[in-house]
Amino acid sequence: MNLVGGKYVSDSNESGLAAAPAEVKLAVDLIFLFETNNIAPEVALAALKIVSSDLESKLKP
Repeated sequence: MNLVGGKYVSDSNESGLAAAPAEVKLAVDLIFLFETNNIAPEVALAALKIVSSDLESKLKP
């Protein structure tokens, strides 16, 4: 068993995560980061909006 996103999952789920797309792996890492640092959901969402805006601006020519 391993701790993933604040929940214990079996090793078979971990191998599924290893095969997951990069964005899913990043999402799991971010959720884990937020949960292990006791970041309030409201704060996490506000920060993600800032990050999203920054990244969207970088995609524009």
